[in-house]
Amino acid sequence: MVPKKLIFPSLILVLFAAALVSAGGGQQPAEVFLWEKGPPGFESRKNDKETRTDKANKDIVLYNIHNPSITPYLPAKDKATGAALVIAPGGGHNSLWIGHEGYNLAKWLSDHGVACFVLKYRLAREKGSPYKVEIHAVQDAERAIRLLRSKAKDWNVDPQRVGIMGFSAGGELVAYISSKGKKDDKGNASAADPVERQSAWPNYQVLIYSGPLGVKGAKVTKDFPPTFIAYGDGDNQKNTLSAYYESLKKVGVHAEQYVLPNTGHGFGLRETSKGPTAEWPQKLVDWMAAEKLLKK
Repeated sequence: MVPKKLIFPSLILVLFAAALVSAGGGQQPAEVFLWEKGPPGFESRKNDKETRTDKANKDIVLYNIHNPSITPYLPAKDKATGAALVIAPGGGHNSLWIGHEGYNLAKWLSDHGVACFVLKYRLAREKGSPYKVEIHAVQDAERAIRLLRSKAKDWNVDPQRVGIMGFSAGGELVAYISSKGKKDDKGNASAADPVERQSAWPNYQVLIYSGPLGVKGAKVTKDFPPTFIAYGDGDNQKNTLSAYYESLKKVGVHAEQYVLPNTGHGFGLRETSKGPTAEWPQKLVDWMAAEKLLKK
């Protein structure tokens, strides 16, 4: 009989190995939870069942997330560039549109050499939610970056080329994290948890039709990470995002924006995407190459 104290560590190793194996194949990769016992202060809710809705257009929408995780999509070794990207889908902080703003793009980017990690974060605006955007959802995104860096060797990524991308509400998490500054988050070197010893500051940020939180009125400095921004010319946040881009350029941050013509909010990446809505991921990869993020 296996001693009880050995069961849980062994189970964690099995789940982690399964994530690595399945991410390299054609199956849906297994998720890796951000905290073994659930998020701090809310451990009792880790087993609350999340719900999922599959839309007719193959979009996937999640609700009731209490045990946040990342799902790895790892490129084949011969394609891997060492670059890594946490992807935070949107959904107004009351749902998570994780298909066209998560899994689809992660598959595409991993085929182009970028290791991707799709984030499930806690939803602060869901009815009855005990969470706050700027505290708990941001904490989940920061933990994802820390976890990624702590497992950089296992996932064959460079811990100095770890970025974070956010769509809509997910972009607000990205903006919050990137505005903190590299010097403000070097990790806690004395933490008992090795994941918490890692920095949560991203080496680059990607905002895809981001919401206004963390963006509008941001106090931009030259210490912000290199930034790629994409949005449609019909998006109601276009002026805010354009102003953010200009602020970054003004202080010398490497930044690029791609404005999709005749496009509104929420385009993401779908099988049915055509024209600019299908082309923007290549624009991102071209920018990453120019920033020397894709060196092998």
